[in-house]
Amino acid sequence: MSRVTKNPIASLQGRSLLTPHDLSDREFLGLLKLAAQLKRKKERGTLGTLLRGKQLALIFEKLSTRTRCAASVATADEGGRAEYLSAREIHLGKKESTADTARVLGRMFDGILYRGYRQETVELLAQHSGVPVWNGLTDTEHPTQALADIFTVQEAFGRMRGLKLVYVGDGRNNVASSLMVGCAMAGINFVNCIPPELAPTPESLARASVIARRNRCTIDVVHAPALAVRGAHVVYTDVWVSMGEEAQEDARIQLLRPYQVNMALMRHTGNLQNGKVMFLHCLPAFHNHATETTAVSGALEVTDEVFEASFSKVFDLAENRMHTMKAIFVASLTGGGRKPRRRT
Repeated sequence: MSRVTKNPIASLQGRSLLTPHDLSDREFLGLLKLAAQLKRKKERGTLGTLLRGKQLALIFEKLSTRTRCAASVATADEGGRAEYLSAREIHLGKKESTADTARVLGRMFDGILYRGYRQETVELLAQHSGVPVWNGLTDTEHPTQALADIFTVQEAFGRMRGLKLVYVGDGRNNVASSLMVGCAMAGINFVNCIPPELAPTPESLARASVIARRNRCTIDVVHAPALAVRGAHVVYTDVWVSMGEEAQEDARIQLLRPYQVNMALMRHTGNLQNGKVMFLHCLPAFHNHATETTAVSGALEVTDEVFEASFSKVFDLAENRMHTMKAIFVASLTGGGRKPRRRT
């Protein structure tokens, strides 16, 4: 029988993170604990050296604000260096196969963060690079977001087990899929509130439900928003049209109009008056004011009243992408790292 290490994340050294299922429950919770330690360390102004001498490649096929900035700052905070590689500027999968690109980058970098379209691409990078590869988003998975989501919930409530989180909107997208697994690992009751047309696959539900039963929580699918959010501690939503699905915009908006998160829906939680509910969104969000370039005006998935409310923790979540990303890098590259030293 193998000895169980006291450090729950030592086992992550040298490993990739392509989907939340790559983590055990213990490792998932260990990353949350490490993220909290690293966040306190940054707030104290402690000099970070855990990634000193480490070089990370950031391969981005999709546009990004939070993932790119979180990865860059997280690496620099601990003494490492991140190199941004736009897919438009390298030969990834075009003039050069993904496998060949992986073998080249693996000779130069200590780890690779990929954000793009196909899950197969990040899997090929992990298979051929010889270094840890982290999934910063694909069309099917978003594990780094799920870690930040659960970390933010834990930070706000001081606990996870027994809470109820309701995801409202497109229930089979990458954010919802990874969040469902993250909740199951953390012991949070998860409700997927969606129209039947946008339900997660039976396979993904079944797999998450096995984890939930192990941690004494539940996974449910509910189609009526007012019923779904009853007793919720967290209401979570995402954009209705993901990158690459712009051609479906009009139809998707029509389908999801009844699933908008507004103040009336928040009141249905029953926890608005007692301050025991929070709103989360992974951003960017279409609330009441249009951006400079979009033709859409007014609120879509969330109203401005909810987005700007005191119970909205969307920007706490955005910041926490940095702390949880840092925990992933430190765990994969050092197994937990060394004790920090203070600035002089």
